[in-house]
Amino acid sequence: MIKSKKLVVILPAYNASKTLEKTYNEIPFDIVDEVILVDDKSSDNTVEVAKKIGIKHIISHETNKGYGGNQKSCYNKALELKADIVVMLHPDYQYTPKLIESMAHLIANDVYPVVIGSRILGKGALKGGMPIYKYIANRFLTLSQNILMNQKLSEYHTGYRMFSADVLKSINYNINSDDFIFDNQMLAQIFYKGFEIAEITCPTKYFDEASSINIQRSTTYGFGVLGVSFKYFFNKIGLAKSKIFHQEKVELPS
Repeated sequence: MIKSKKLVVILPAYNASKTLEKTYNEIPFDIVDEVILVDDKSSDNTVEVAKKIGIKHIISHETNKGYGGNQKSCYNKALELKADIVVMLHPDYQYTPKLIESMAHLIANDVYPVVIGSRILGKGALKGGMPIYKYIANRFLTLSQNILMNQKLSEYHTGYRMFSADVLKSINYNINSDDFIFDNQMLAQIFYKGFEIAEITCPTKYFDEASSINIQRSTTYGFGVLGVSFKYFFNKIGLAKSKIFHQEKVELPS
């Protein structure tokens, strides 16, 4: 608990057996109440490692649902457990769990409803080994998104994110893509609902075991990001009505 609010960590996992335990051991359990791991049909022994280190809530997908599909299962389970604050932490140890406490205080004290860990603030991305082509693409896409969405984030592409449950209950994230573009659709939905997003400087690490996508999938992702931003813009000025912004959220069974 933090400020009498239940804090749940979600771990969207795919072939994370080599880094899962190291990530888990750095979670600040003095404030974290529950940990959920969703395994997206890994080909390694991620689930066995999760059981060994004592993760209580483990969901195993029978088929690979994709990065976005994994997150849907994570958030749905967190809300089922009555979480007040939910943090998405990648189990590949690319982001340090040691920032959870700092991020959580901003939400628990009602300063911001959403906090993301930015790799761009403080030059953390390049120092951590982000490939230069990804850094350049990140900067171009972020500039385009800020213009189209009238925002000022340093980046939209970090996988380190923390949400109040009220935010998750207010957006229809289950209607989003099951692929990597899910993250951007979710941020667009949050901004569309009028919520503010805080950023905290986050160091990051790029190494062999850290998850990444190839140039082809990165290109597809980039065009998808621009598509989401244009949809946001046209919906805001009343020239379109996209379902990710306007379809009401279907309540999950209790």
